[in-house]
Amino acid sequence: MAQTNTAAANGTRKFGLLDKVSYAAGDFGCNMSFALKGTLTIYWTQFMGINQVLMAGLLLLVQVWDAINDPLIGSMVDADRHHYKRNKFLAYVNAGGIGLTVAGALCFLPFPGLPEVAEAIMFVAGYILWDAFYTVANVPYGSLLSLITDDPIERSQLSTWRSVGAMIANIGTSILLPMLIYDASNALMGERIFWIALLMGGLGLICFQFMVRTTVVRIDTDVKTGEEIPKFNFFKAMLNFVRNRAALGATLSAMSMFIGMYGASVATQVLFQAYFKNAKISGLVAMASYVGMFAFLPFIKPLVSKVGKKEMCTIGAAINVAAYVLMFLLPITPDAKGLVMYVICQLLAAVGNGFGQCVAWALMADAMDYEEWKYGERNEGTTYALYSFFRKLAQGVGPSLGIMMATAVGYNATLQQNQPAEVALNMRYLVPAMYLGGAILALVAYGLIYNLDRKTLATMTKELEERHKAK
Repeated sequence: MAQTNTAAANGTRKFGLLDKVSYAAGDFGCNMSFALKGTLTIYWTQFMGINQVLMAGLLLLVQVWDAINDPLIGSMVDADRHHYKRNKFLAYVNAGGIGLTVAGALCFLPFPGLPEVAEAIMFVAGYILWDAFYTVANVPYGSLLSLITDDPIERSQLSTWRSVGAMIANIGTSILLPMLIYDASNALMGERIFWIALLMGGLGLICFQFMVRTTVVRIDTDVKTGEEIPKFNFFKAMLNFVRNRAALGATLSAMSMFIGMYGASVATQVLFQAYFKNAKISGLVAMASYVGMFAFLPFIKPLVSKVGKKEMCTIGAAINVAAYVLMFLLPITPDAKGLVMYVICQLLAAVGNGFGQCVAWALMADAMDYEEWKYGERNEGTTYALYSFFRKLAQGVGPSLGIMMATAVGYNATLQQNQPAEVALNMRYLVPAMYLGGAILALVAYGLIYNLDRKTLATMTKELEERHKAK
């Protein structure tokens, strides 16, 4: 399979700001749909009335679909030898983006009072349809990072701008959603969420169309006319993924982050509903998590050059551990003083997250190169699909675990914002406990498993360039 940098040969533009903005727009589109996922549990338990233990089981059940969906679509993309007008990855992103326009809203059909079995079927059916379109868009989108450029610094910039796209989408939804879906008494107004999701789907489609029309693919991995077409072996690609320490490290770190973040999501919403008694400001407080991104964005290029991606992520994870230990130990009381302490801890954690947020996606692009370097093959779609699958698995395990932990310490969804004082206090400790567990696992993944430090990455990049020139 040939792989050459074709920018100069075919007259495409040089890598620049438009590439970064275009790639950011793709993740903005994804997150117009994905940002609503954090609202699913509260919506279906507090508004629709599904038993919270049953909901925990349903969240795990739909991950079975992910187990089939992500690798299946990833391998389908890798095995697809059709010559599209521009690029097959862009074609799949376009199709998935169109489907996501309405699929996200189908997860929030407002029909409370139905039999619990009917509600469970509605949830599973809506989620499966949403997840299918999301995967069709997101898996090829993630794979495109390694095809837009082969320069490690430019890939880090794309990774950073991807996070910027997600950040802008999440800031908007984090601030506006709580203000729109909670009333003055902190009760959830679930009937509004369907229309909000539909509007967000339309905004996402606009961004997907911009991204698809402005992206330039410079790294040619398509099979050329007259070249023998190798038979795609999915099981071999799976084996290479398991043996790929770089992919495993990046995957485990992402899983850890999501288990902590989504595990804490239910407790965090209840924390603001019943402990701080101000659900509407929860989105404003959540903005603290983006401070690190803003702080490191101007310095990402020199930091990657001088420190290294693995090294940056390891330092960031260590800072996260310290922040959540403080959040657990400090006297965070249900008043303004306690809220300020909570925000300070979140700001410290945001500094740690800033390191990883800036380069996390570039880690997977480097992991795809690592597979070629070690095994002589590239399976972008399958590798990213498996990465995406395990991330989604964590996104199911996290809230399921969070619901079960919250239930174990007394949370009752039917009471909505009117939880007993001791239960509200338990949420205050459950939030940092879930975050801390994820941060510790991420520190292990970055520090001990992911193996592309700055020196190794430079060696790999140089040797791959020599191989490509020789071909």
